[in-house]
Amino acid sequence: MVANRIVAIIVKVAAMGLYPAKHLGKEIAVLDSYLHKLKELYGINVCGEGGEYETLTLDCPLFVNARIMLDEYQVVMHSSNSIAPVGVLHPLGFHLENKVDSSALTFQEKTQEISMEKAGFVFEVQGDSAERCETTCKSIADVSDVVDDAECKLRISRTKNKSTFSICCWLQDSCSGLQEDLKAVLLKIESQLVGFGFGWEDVLYIHLYIDDMNEFSVANETYVQFITQEKCPFGVPSRSTIELPLLQVGLGSAYIEVLVANDHSKRVLHVQSISCWAPSCIGPYSQATLHKNILHMAGQLGLDPATMILCNGEPSDELEQALKNSDARREIQEKLDSYLKHMRLFDLKGGRMSETLDPIFLYVLVPDLPKRASLEVKPILFVAEDTEATTKTAEEVSCIKAPRSCGFEHAGWHDLCIQKCVVCGKICSIILSITSEQAAKICSDSLSADQNNDDKKFIKAHVGRISKFCIYLLDKVLVENAFSWEDTMNLRLYIPTSLQVPMETLLLMFSNPFSELAEMRPGVPIGKEPIFNIVPVLGAGTSASSLDDILTFELLAQKS
Repeated sequence: MVANRIVAIIVKVAAMGLYPAKHLGKEIAVLDSYLHKLKELYGINVCGEGGEYETLTLDCPLFVNARIMLDEYQVVMHSSNSIAPVGVLHPLGFHLENKVDSSALTFQEKTQEISMEKAGFVFEVQGDSAERCETTCKSIADVSDVVDDAECKLRISRTKNKSTFSICCWLQDSCSGLQEDLKAVLLKIESQLVGFGFGWEDVLYIHLYIDDMNEFSVANETYVQFITQEKCPFGVPSRSTIELPLLQVGLGSAYIEVLVANDHSKRVLHVQSISCWAPSCIGPYSQATLHKNILHMAGQLGLDPATMILCNGEPSDELEQALKNSDARREIQEKLDSYLKHMRLFDLKGGRMSETLDPIFLYVLVPDLPKRASLEVKPILFVAEDTEATTKTAEEVSCIKAPRSCGFEHAGWHDLCIQKCVVCGKICSIILSITSEQAAKICSDSLSADQNNDDKKFIKAHVGRISKFCIYLLDKVLVENAFSWEDTMNLRLYIPTSLQVPMETLLLMFSNPFSELAEMRPGVPIGKEPIFNIVPVLGAGTSASSLDDILTFELLAQKS
């Protein structure tokens, strides 16, 4: 069709990957490469022979004297299904344009000249009857612009663990408020899941970051359009929702991170009724999800379970209540009590099994939380099923040495930057914190007096070297404990807004060391998307009294 100079537009969509707001009215020539991509992802017929789409021909060689120009139209929604919505473009007005007098503009360029008064409107059909359609009074041109604009601004990161991996999506700039931004991000995550052969039922945990907690209800309403009990027969994912200074750093109003499993072995706790032992959900999520020895808990507030009201008193009182709530949810997990009695941490130095796990802590300062809470606790617990299952002995692990890389020699103070917990050779959790003092040591060979007096200026000037040091140190800890980057489930980089370094610059600065590492040692996963995601915060640190890290990494790895 395209090769024979046939100008046809999409007038109906009914397939995964085709959306009424985005693709109705588009020329086949414009969508040619996209349709071939959908064929690879979902197996659609590129020519629409399976009913994936219908077209209207506006011009072709047989139209000798004139072409059809669409003046006015409306879009009727037959199904608002988030996976494969069905919509039809109905022409309401058109005229013939003489080919001799007309310019070489494409149909897309011509339709941009249509006045807003004549632009079509979106209708939603309940069932198949157009007589019962409901006008939403929203111009299809406006919707298309929003979706197209969002697609250009979307950014993705993804870890490469074959068993459990994370996908993150954010907007480089806001489109038109939280609702539209969140829809764009959720649609992108959904398409990524489908592209890898997964769905929302495979998601274990969701971190939902929004720019304004006053719109928490709007976020929930949008969220449930995508994540429902029907789509998640094994249980809806657990979730944590916090406010981040997204707009302040030039991002969109919504930011999402999902943790995905390649099997359906998860078990969830999803209690919606009022109880005396633990709070019910204040959103469409599960309180806890257990998968392969790791219990992922939803964010816990200091709510009184019986009244669902924040406890009165100081933040320390909220903390105590939040910890009680976490403990209550932990105890009701099937067989969890007996498992916890046998939890062991393999002592790499002495080759002994210690009685308890040494917890590691990360404190993050954010603008706001649900219900205006002072704090939220998000525990991640190891649940032992078989204490004999270890992949390496203490002697084997101790013999592994991390290769020298990035030009750094190990020093004693490096260990002060790291908190780590390695469980039975299967799970590795690392917190890497860099303070201004440690940053000065990293860059001591190029430190000047002026830079030493201005932390912000110093960090901006040396962020490249600091990023190399962080990747070097994370790599060292992973290798020395017999883990690889391919075992990484999630990798977050918390950056304070006070640093005032653009997000795109930070992404590039921290991507370069991974590329250098991959050149030195094959097996380091390097792809089109970074394996880490950057989270803007007000502050972070390993102590509640000291949240002045200039950057903080949080890594969780598990062997497949």
